[in-house]
Amino acid sequence: MRSFILTGPGRLVVTILAVLLLTSGFFIAIGRDPFSLLWLIARSAVGDGYALTETLVRTTPILLCALATALPARIGLITVGAEGQLYFGALIGTGFVLANLNGTGPWLFFAMLAAAMLAAGAWAAGAALLKSHLGVNETIVTLLTNYVAALLVTWVVYGSWKNPASQGWPATAEFPAAFKPFTFFDSRVHVGLWIAVALALMLHVLLTRTRWGLTLDILRSNPRAGIAAGLRWRRNVVLTMALGGMLAGLAGILETASIQGRLQANISAGAGFSGFLVAWLARNHCLRIVPMSLLVGALLASGDGLQMLANLPSSISLVVQGLLFVGVLLAGGGLRRLERGHG
Repeated sequence: MRSFILTGPGRLVVTILAVLLLTSGFFIAIGRDPFSLLWLIARSAVGDGYALTETLVRTTPILLCALATALPARIGLITVGAEGQLYFGALIGTGFVLANLNGTGPWLFFAMLAAAMLAAGAWAAGAALLKSHLGVNETIVTLLTNYVAALLVTWVVYGSWKNPASQGWPATAEFPAAFKPFTFFDSRVHVGLWIAVALALMLHVLLTRTRWGLTLDILRSNPRAGIAAGLRWRRNVVLTMALGGMLAGLAGILETASIQGRLQANISAGAGFSGFLVAWLARNHCLRIVPMSLLVGALLASGDGLQMLANLPSSISLVVQGLLFVGVLLAGGGLRRLERGHG
């Protein structure tokens, strides 16, 4: 039994049990039946076609933001800036849309994506330059710049970009059809989901099968030896942060163009922070990030079902997401102690 627990499947079983026990304990503490609520969460997330498509909608920005976090982590950076990069990409991408409201042609959509990604990449590169040239902690910088980017969006949608026809609602003009992504299944699931999955596969190959991936691994595990061997630490810090920012910026403009249809003050629903959680749970492994993003997306999508059918606030899904994080921590710590005892 002990040997099975220390295997890959055994660790997964222990982790799932830990999460279920914590979640059930929380539901009991608030005076609710844990079995009925767990079943309701599953039904609200994947119980029918609508629930499944809404789960996929919530998964898309989380997946992109998780990749945006995992890529810099491969060189040893701990960044929590995907939320701000998402907002800044949405901001600049929207600026491009507003400047071309009467434009036509398929190139406009791709130009909008490029503007958002380049802007978010530059936003992330600022924190990378502070890290690489001045030694400023990237975690603190990216955490603080999240608020700056979100407040910039709030400033423009309440101010100069506010649509006069929105009857007081703080939002920009609606995006024309030329700027909206292609959707599937007669639902809100858009092409961004498939782009995100393709990027996860591509990054996995780049990070595990190429010389660049090996370079990042060396610089993470032993920066001094890597630099002495001629590897460029500073350049790779800026490059990984910028590329990660581009992924988060892509999430921001796709969410704005497809789901919201206009820029509003609250566009991410915490996707950047959820992406950080997913990347950590997946240990920054790009392939593991895909199913983990789907799981967290399902938990968040179940919030509406809990609110309507169980008379609970939708924020309960955020609590369950936090318990997922705690459960993984507890299971991992317990398994490490068992492994040391086993050895």
